[in-house]
Amino acid sequence: MCKTDPIRNPDDIRRLKEYFLERGKYRDYAMITLALNTSLRIGDLLRLTWNDVYNFNSNAYREHIVLTEQKTGKKNRIALNREAVWALDRLKASRKEPIKENDVLFRSRNGKNRSIDRTFAFRIIKRAVDELDIEGTISCHSLRKTFGYHAWKKGVPPALIMSIYNHSSIEITKRYLSIDQDDKDEVFRKMNL
Repeated sequence: MCKTDPIRNPDDIRRLKEYFLERGKYRDYAMITLALNTSLRIGDLLRLTWNDVYNFNSNAYREHIVLTEQKTGKKNRIALNREAVWALDRLKASRKEPIKENDVLFRSRNGKNRSIDRTFAFRIIKRAVDELDIEGTISCHSLRKTFGYHAWKKGVPPALIMSIYNHSSIEITKRYLSIDQDDKDEVFRKMNL
């Protein structure tokens, strides 16, 4: 398995999201935005239905996504932030027909109510990253790593990030965050005691 990198540069994240928005690719924009803002693995993200994110009784977006992770079997509760809701709203508005509770979020053109698969999701990301010339080995999993990397950069304690990721040790989380020499140098430069 190839090691993937987080997207470190916030401008690259913005450019990646704009890439899809400017082309009217709202499904892909929502997929990228939710991946970046929920830290979900791509398999769990692609399983989501509208009922997971939208309350049809109150006609409002849910405050949380609640799911059992495929890989760990652990229950997870993830708050939907403003960026995620805005992306979902764009996706909902782009639909030609009204959404139904069991409709998948990231629908494939092949077959009724089937989600795109992880290979297709990878191709979507890879094409955009290549066209935008974003550095690093970027894949679907990079979006999950990007969440943790930027949470860490904003001062979120590693133990909390470990809990969000459902990692079994802080060592796994440290490796996962892909902290490199530039990150260490930045700490030393800021520490003028």
